[in-house]
Amino acid sequence: MSQNRKNVATPEVFRCLRGFFDELYDVYTRREYVPPDPVEALYVYDDPRDREIAGLVASCLAYGRAASISKSVAKILGPLSLYPREALLSLGKGDLCRLYSGFRHRFTSGDAMAALLSGATNVVREFGTLGACFRSMFGESGELEGAAGAFVREIRRAGGLEDAFLLPDPADGSACKRLFLYVKWMVRRDAVDPGGWDDIPAYSLMMPVDTHIFHIGRELGFTTRSQADLRTCREITNAFAKISPEDPTKYDFCLSRFGIRSDLEIGDLLAGCAALTGPR
Repeated sequence: MSQNRKNVATPEVFRCLRGFFDELYDVYTRREYVPPDPVEALYVYDDPRDREIAGLVASCLAYGRAASISKSVAKILGPLSLYPREALLSLGKGDLCRLYSGFRHRFTSGDAMAALLSGATNVVREFGTLGACFRSMFGESGELEGAAGAFVREIRRAGGLEDAFLLPDPADGSACKRLFLYVKWMVRRDAVDPGGWDDIPAYSLMMPVDTHIFHIGRELGFTTRSQADLRTCREITNAFAKISPEDPTKYDFCLSRFGIRSDLEIGDLLAGCAALTGPR
């Protein structure tokens, strides 16, 4: 399909892709297609103040095998009950280090998770919620990339978090897939994304560029870059914004099912796109 990339950047093709992607959205943006996606860890929390903490944990640990991610997220959230905000406000960093002393998720130690949660708790103490902190940063910067970076630096500072991989800063140039995934979960609200941060506009969101979205973006000509870094994320986000200006991350979940789920082949998705983006 790569030979058709030159045909993608036309209004007509973007309109056709929107129609096709809307059909996929209607079919696959359902709870039954969520497992093994880590977003399902957020569904048990009715209060956005608890959900935002669960989302931070689930997104930060969303690397590696799906089964391992689910187990690791459960190990962190389990001891905090169904009210993690209340539980964390009663715990100090030392308590968290002891609580997670035996924890390990690939590159992430229990001490790193304790620092992350300590930082998040201190931000909650200062701002009231993580969402209020993010909204404050968004109001200052006026765009999501800058707000996300300021949000990350605030949590790192407040918890003494030195693990830049666990909570990456866009200023360092990485695609920040897990960070932008977290923000998408908290801003968008549909059958999959639970929402909670209602004051952040969906049109400002950055696409979480995992290996599947990167592959799709390259095949559709949204980017020609060879690695998924922040510049790639911007290019892919800008292309999706031409398809869905009001909500550029709308199709992230349904498109990424192709390749994640064994019953959905990414080749079939690309073949459907090729029928729309080929020579006219």
